[in-house]
Amino acid sequence: MKPGIHPEYREVVFVDVSNNFSFKTRSTINTKEKIKWEDGNEYPLAKIETSSESHPFFTGTQKIIDTAGRVEKFRQKFGGKAAAKATGDGAVKTAEKRAAAAEAKKTDKPAAKKTDKPAAKKVASKKAK
Repeated sequence: MKPGIHPEYREVVFVDVSNNFSFKTRSTINTKEKIKWEDGNEYPLAKIETSSESHPFFTGTQKIIDTAGRVEKFRQKFGGKAAAKATGDGAVKTAEKRAAAAEAKKTDKPAAKKTDKPAAKKVASKKAK
């Protein structure tokens, strides 16, 4: 490592200001305040808003989203389309459309004749300068 370009990596005390939970870990954070820790030594102090002790995900107070309501919202928004697909009407109509298109194609264009000989390639002649 190059000397003089890296921040100082030291032990720092973090305090969650919402519930006064504190923990000591190593960090490169710059702080102005210091605090006396349980072991009697003085460490830099970093105040934080949220930690694992106060975050809803870790405390179990996170709200659970109702997934049953999502299906009803979808059906209200896309009622006709979703209902047709759910009942299978959409698949039947699609199959009917494809069959009609295939019939129309057969009557409009006769099948191209296949030959045993490969198609001759045209080669452009180049003029020599």
